[in-house]
Amino acid sequence: MPTPTRGSGTSPGRKASACTPRSCLSQNRGVSASGHPSRPAWWVAGVVAGGAGLAASYFAAMVMSIRESPVVAVAELIIKLTPGPIAEKAISIVGQRDKPLLVTGILVGLALVFALTGGLARRSWWLTMVGVGSVSLLGGVAVVVQHGSESTDLIPVVVGFVAWVVCLSVLTESLRSGERDASVSGTATGPDQPGGLPRRGFLVGAGLVAAASVGVAVLGRVIGRGRRQVEAARRLLRLQGVSAPEPPPGVSLDVAGITSWQTPNDDFYLIHTVLIPPAIDPKDWRLRIHGMVEREVVLTYEDLMDRELTEGWVTLNCVSNPVGGDLIGNAWWSGVRTADLLAEAGVKDGADAVLQTSDDGWTCGTPVAALTDDRNAMLAVGMNGEALPIEHGFPVRTLVPGLYGFVSACKWVVDWEVTSFSEFSAFWTDRGWSEQAPVKIASRIDVPRDGDEVDAGDVRVGGMAWAQHTGIGAVEVSVDGGAWQPAEIASATNIDSWVQWTANVAVEKGNHILRVRATDSDGLVQTGAVADVIPDGATGWHQVSVQVT
Repeated sequence: MPTPTRGSGTSPGRKASACTPRSCLSQNRGVSASGHPSRPAWWVAGVVAGGAGLAASYFAAMVMSIRESPVVAVAELIIKLTPGPIAEKAISIVGQRDKPLLVTGILVGLALVFALTGGLARRSWWLTMVGVGSVSLLGGVAVVVQHGSESTDLIPVVVGFVAWVVCLSVLTESLRSGERDASVSGTATGPDQPGGLPRRGFLVGAGLVAAASVGVAVLGRVIGRGRRQVEAARRLLRLQGVSAPEPPPGVSLDVAGITSWQTPNDDFYLIHTVLIPPAIDPKDWRLRIHGMVEREVVLTYEDLMDRELTEGWVTLNCVSNPVGGDLIGNAWWSGVRTADLLAEAGVKDGADAVLQTSDDGWTCGTPVAALTDDRNAMLAVGMNGEALPIEHGFPVRTLVPGLYGFVSACKWVVDWEVTSFSEFSAFWTDRGWSEQAPVKIASRIDVPRDGDEVDAGDVRVGGMAWAQHTGIGAVEVSVDGGAWQPAEIASATNIDSWVQWTANVAVEKGNHILRVRATDSDGLVQTGAVADVIPDGATGWHQVSVQVT
């Protein structure tokens, strides 16, 4: 009985195949005669992974409303660097199709580079990283040199780099697995057998990555188009009754390194639960006021802007702000008083809460009393003299002085249900936070910073203090737990804004601990008891350690 050739896949009684592992490439597409996955498979992995990186960077650029994706930034850099005669010659040949053709050429070139990185991954992962890093660096340079660019414009480049590397690593690992299996068996097996290139696994993986890349790119385009349209509408808005911010005299102290009394919009802290902030066209915005009211009210943006606006300086802080933290800011807000809107709806007896709902589904419960008393609670449409930024709630958000944001500051607000606290549980209360949360007295040392070295003698200490809707009455500092010394307080424009403070303290050489505490205008002293931010805000005295030389 003839003996079957080992690895030939024949059975007893059948004639053994005349081919050998090195000559059976036709039986194992995707596997070379050496038993290794063929080069085209590695090239495909490189192209698919690179495409994923491009899609991810484009998506990030669109979500962040960055005007140009990295690819477009590279195209514009090429245009800037192209000599005039060459540019004119190109235009004379292709006409107005020059820019689309340039972008197409860049994409084709990138596809070749992607394939090259896939091929390099077969031999050296570090050479691959050099290639990936070089392309990403080029994209970063192109972004940075654009007019008006900011450091955050580099985020899409970083996102694309990470997506490229991760996808390339995943896809090439399946190819390496095929090589290892082939090396161990010493043969090139069929395409569906464990020892050869796992065709189905690789093709499925590459297909999924490619499909996801297309989906991400399409989603980015949809989001980007909507955000660009809304951002354009926002820029064109001319808000009647919204005035430019003018900080009152005396609110700022001449202390180097202290936090600015007014917080610019770009520096104002951002906390929200949504991954992509809603982009709402003002003409599509509606607010429905219903529930325990005499009459339901539905407001459009135009309705709101036809009303008398109120304005004021209000400090807003997040309940997640730790002792000494920076999740706080002070801005000039413009809007319509919430008390007037609720009076128009007619709040019924027994109602003690308004369940606010954002366009993204986020909810918070706000006391009716805080929305209807004499504080400057408003539906805000303006921030620091301009329409609200999209990330801060454009076109309309709620602002209630004296309450932490998680129980009051509903961004992209679209629904008010007048009800009772006993009838609902809001987003953060479902997660263990308090139902009601008035702002606590707090203070912070801005200068010197923790760990700073200072000269012996009188040291200038300064920082911020706040107790919204009550106001700050005094600030004191202490050295190494000693007696509290009074600090100078800047003028307070109203009880809803923070204040700057400063003091000179005498210190000798060595390590020292500086502490600060505040007292509100009602005489309540800030507690030194340390408490976590959960469930209703952190407490404790802020302190810094300094080295005196």
